[in-house]
Amino acid sequence: MEADPHKNAEIWHIGRSIENAGAVMIMVHGRGADAQDILSLSDEFTKDGIFYIAPQASGGSWYPNSFLSPIDSNEPYLSSALNLLGKLVDETINKGISADKIFLLGFSQGACLSLEFAVRNPKKFGGIFALNGGLIGPSIDAQKYSGDFDGCNVFLGCSEVDPHIPKARVDESAKIFEKLNARVEKSFYKNIGHSINYDEIEFINKQLEII
Repeated sequence: MEADPHKNAEIWHIGRSIENAGAVMIMVHGRGADAQDILSLSDEFTKDGIFYIAPQASGGSWYPNSFLSPIDSNEPYLSSALNLLGKLVDETINKGISADKIFLLGFSQGACLSLEFAVRNPKKFGGIFALNGGLIGPSIDAQKYSGDFDGCNVFLGCSEVDPHIPKARVDESAKIFEKLNARVEKSFYKNIGHSINYDEIEFINKQLEII
């Protein structure tokens, strides 16, 4: 087993160059999807001047098992994926984009990964948008999380009955972010299944207009 399976992940991007961008959005695809798929969502965003970045998971999956499985069962893939997001954030900051102009967006497995990365590296990002996801692990121990999001906006959107994401885990995740001084918006939707809806897109567009 490769120790760092996502180390050489292909990175896709669209939008104006990062040197001329006013903000950056790092977009993280779900299991079985790809970077191009999640990047296509940017067509729905109306704010100009954003540079969109999307890494491609090795084998189409960031980690092999459910996000509710024991952490060790998803290693070394999980740590490799978290390191990759850290590298992308650091590279973005090094190119002159401050953390408060960096947005994290993930869908499904990508939403779980984005939330887990953020809670392990809390700072005032531009915003965090988790579409059908929650923090990773069989349970959540609030005592192991520390740091300060300094009022960062965090959005968690999910179906009321999702085949992969328990509503309780979304609620628990929201409480952790609130504990770390994030401004959390949480929305549950009826009869949408495991998907992205117009209300979520509209909310993200409103957040992007603030920058």
